[in-house]
Amino acid sequence: MLKKGKFYVYVYIDPRNLEEFYYGKGTGSRKHAHLKDYSDSEKSKRIQAIRKEGLEPIIRVIAHNLSENDALLVEKTLLWKLGKQLTNISSGHYSDNFRPQNCLHKELSNFDYQNGIYYFNVGESVHRNWDDYVKYGFVSAGQAPRFRDAILGLSKGDIIAAYLKGHGFVGIGQILQGALPIKEINIDQELLLQKELSAPNMSDNSNDTEKSEYVALVNWVSAVSRQEAKWKPKSGLFTSQLVKASLDNQPFTLKFLAQSFNVNLIELIK
Repeated sequence: MLKKGKFYVYVYIDPRNLEEFYYGKGTGSRKHAHLKDYSDSEKSKRIQAIRKEGLEPIIRVIAHNLSENDALLVEKTLLWKLGKQLTNISSGHYSDNFRPQNCLHKELSNFDYQNGIYYFNVGESVHRNWDDYVKYGFVSAGQAPRFRDAILGLSKGDIIAAYLKGHGFVGIGQILQGALPIKEINIDQELLLQKELSAPNMSDNSNDTEKSEYVALVNWVSAVSRQEAKWKPKSGLFTSQLVKASLDNQPFTLKFLAQSFNVNLIELIK
């Protein structure tokens, strides 16, 4: 049951064709505020066009007695349903919780499947090395909060496509354990930091929870050396400077990865 509150969700309707063209949430007299908006927004233009016909928009409250969070969620649901038919500029709050528009024809990770398929930037340096990743079964990121937070976004079961700058895609793996500070990681009953590592400075800042390297354990379904990296120049394959990025909206790259590494990515996350 929705918690009662003072917020409501309203709709603007064009009386000429009874088409809904704007959704919003508010309190008090908020629903009437747009009638005094004379900007060049699509919403304002629509209102002025209605008034030129000697009419006024029909304004109706759809849901009331809502908390602000509940009102935001109802608003986003309505925005998602009608999408581009509306004059709303913002996609609304809770955007990340809703399936992107115009993609009902395909299956998406994190919506139709519990886990996701992600691009993962290896980012080799003194703190990380692809050879270590393959030998011991992990990926890592850290030395700053934004890099730490990126790898913390990976969950057990997620699929990653490892990319090595200057070479190409070098592996497809499945996350076995979400990221933890490197000093807490054991490989074959031995601390990872006690292993012989090609990256010389993985232990840097290991006592600092914000700057430590964070490690997620991986089962490499398929992995190749730098020299065997999979790439096709000037083909439109996805890359990013981000540590982690969803591949949901990259069908060409997903097809390339599946063919190059001979893996069925969808089956892996089912």
